[in-house]
Amino acid sequence: MRGVNRVMLIGNLGKDPDVQLLEGNIAVAKFPLATTETFKDRTGKLISQTEWHTVVLWRGLAELAQKFLRKASLVYIEGRLRTRSWEDKDGTKKYVTEVVGENLIMLDKKTEGVPSPDEHTGGHTGSEGFDLHSF
Repeated sequence: MRGVNRVMLIGNLGKDPDVQLLEGNIAVAKFPLATTETFKDRTGKLISQTEWHTVVLWRGLAELAQKFLRKASLVYIEGRLRTRSWEDKDGTKKYVTEVVGENLIMLDKKTEGVPSPDEHTGGHTGSEGFDLHSF
């Protein structure tokens, strides 16, 4: 049986996207995304719980993120989880799990004078062969 690796998030950017151009002029963007769930505890008190996710966008989606997204932007991200590892300068193995975005919908209200596309899908989203641990 085949597995499913699918993530859907709606949240706010924790900072402006960090966009870099890799060899071959391939754009990659990385940013923290906060998702907040609100619920009532047993006493009826409203509780908010925030989770932080690292989102990585490639190529066209990275370029759109650089052009349109800012800290606090509200977005819908659909993609897959990817865990990668590397050794730091001390030889310690490090791991990070990221959301590799494949679809992006900007949910902020349209800013006057700034075009805001409704939905964008990326082409190639793989990162095979790229070293992102310093990114």
